[in-house]
Amino acid sequence: MGNQFRRRVGLWLGLLTLAVGMFMFYEVSSKAQPQGLMVDSGRLRSHLQTLAAERYTNIALARTRTYLIKELQSYGYEPITQTFGSGDSAGTNLSVIRPGTQTPEQKILVGAHYDSVAGSPGADDNGSAVVTALEIARLFADYPTHKTLQVVFFDQEELQPEGAGLLGSNAFVNDAANLDGLAGAVILEMLGYACYETGCQTYPPGLEQQDLPSTGDFIGVIGDTDHPELLATFATETETKPATASDSSLKAVTLPVPIGVLPFMPDLFRSDHAPFWLKGIGAVMVSDTANFRNPNYHQASDTVDTLDLMFLEQTANYIVDRVTGLLQNN
Repeated sequence: MGNQFRRRVGLWLGLLTLAVGMFMFYEVSSKAQPQGLMVDSGRLRSHLQTLAAERYTNIALARTRTYLIKELQSYGYEPITQTFGSGDSAGTNLSVIRPGTQTPEQKILVGAHYDSVAGSPGADDNGSAVVTALEIARLFADYPTHKTLQVVFFDQEELQPEGAGLLGSNAFVNDAANLDGLAGAVILEMLGYACYETGCQTYPPGLEQQDLPSTGDFIGVIGDTDHPELLATFATETETKPATASDSSLKAVTLPVPIGVLPFMPDLFRSDHAPFWLKGIGAVMVSDTANFRNPNYHQASDTVDTLDLMFLEQTANYIVDRVTGLLQNN
């Protein structure tokens, strides 16, 4: 074998080795890139089965808090409690904070109320949202993001004996320290019910004449018109695409709401997003639209077996994806 031939062989072997090395580096680097966060469907179901019981009495609410605290501690958090009110209006909010890495002074809040009305196990209202918030807390516990994440479980959202609701979220926003650096709030309110028959989806007075879907195969998101960029984060490419029960995509219908319509459209202010709006904080409410779709709303029949658990899982992953974007500086 001549020297020239040996040199050529050596050159080709060197190039081949470099090519293989680059390929292996690309493969390893690609696999090492963080994948999108995904909820654990088994955890969602397990939490729902545990929480789907009346959460109205002091004993039931205390039992629910104990469960939430234990879970949050298992993710590495130290839950913070905020007590408020007295007598029938007394309650306790729970929250956890996962600091950001680049702009920790900016916060994104994810919230859900954990109480139910009397006589209802509250699987959809609001167990479906609580389990989603739990999964968000778990997924982001060790997942770094630029901004700080705060997950809050509000007490006493439901109608109280004296006719007032939203007690936990009002108590939260009335503590000015809770609003420091708050860049936006994502309120979760009933996420697990879907229906696929024409006419099964209805709307509050004032929205009936809008060009909105007549089937309940979408997730609804409302946001205040003063913070359009927050609501825009929740738009989807499938917002105008029909869905089926087996469709892996999720359609979202987003609706901007001016604060001034409160006297005329009170149904759009019935959950924990409203106190944030009234404080000038950008907030969205993500919901399956409650009684405008789910016939089991505030009934003893609001049980786990009435929910579409695939729809809930898709919705939870959609929320995780949007919250991930909100937590990054882009």
